Amino acid sequence: MIAILDYMTELSGFLAPKTPSGKSAIIPHMPWFYSGTLLTVEYLTDPKNVRAILPPELELAEEEPGAVALIWADWQSCSTDKEELLDPVRSQYMEAFVVVRCKFEGVTYSRCVAIWVSKDFAIARGWFQGYPKKLGSIHATRVYNRGQATPRLEAGAKFGASIAANDHRLAEAVVTLRAKSEHNGFVNGHKMLHSRWMPSITPGLGNSMDQLITMGGVDADLGTPWVGDAELNLFDSRWDELGSILPVQEILGGYFREVGVTFNGGTLVKDFSNPNI
Repeated sequence: MIAILDYMTELSGFLAPKTPSGKSAIIPHMPWFYSGTLLTVEYLTDPKNVRAILPPELELAEEEPGAVALIWADWQSCSTDKEELLDPVRSQYMEAFVVVRCKFEGVTYSRCVAIWVSKDFAIARGWFQGYPKKLGSIHATRVYNRGQATPRLEAGAKFGASIAANDHRLAEAVVTLRAKSEHNGFVNGHKMLHSRWMPSITPGLGNSMDQLITMGGVDADLGTPWVGDAELNLFDSRWDELGSILPVQEILGGYFREVGVTFNGGTLVKDFSNPNI
């Protein structure tokens, strides 16, 4: 036994799988750095639809309680050593996420209620952050600085985007830019308020973890936002609900912006699984 213990090493890794070196972990240690673009469509649904998808401890936002943002993000991300940038399959991914606003203890937050991503490491990172991420196929028109196979950031530029999951299309959009804007919309303009939870391995014992957390990016490096007109169609599939949960009542507009941000943790707001905290 003593000889075996002599060879035992400490396992490491931010998340599973843990190994002696930690290199196999699906995501590296924070901080995480992001550079990319956001294509956003904001619209109104009936506030009762937003209320139905919020947990009971959260309230509707006071202003425009039925406002929704559907955002397509084209990301390149990395950790501190930036090794992922030299192996782009580990750094580049697409995601599309649905954001509403809510209120908790008098403070207004943004909250992601649905999200699809194209890589497994993005799913793991999102579950750690409380994003309800699922695997999907996400596409959005990209901007390049040369040639004719790209829109320019100018009035009249058109962008298309789509979401599909399990071979079923869930959303499609077209945004036509009109002018530079002072902001990139208002729905996703607050700190995020998310739920981190995990059911107990023993049936009937509820959740082993049940936390309400808040977080946001730091060191923001933001490009000039553009505003425009938008078209948006939402659909359901056998495995995903989007069109029926948050149907479009009125389109408010579309936005495009280049962004850079750093994520380095969040704050515990309420621990429902440990009321003493």
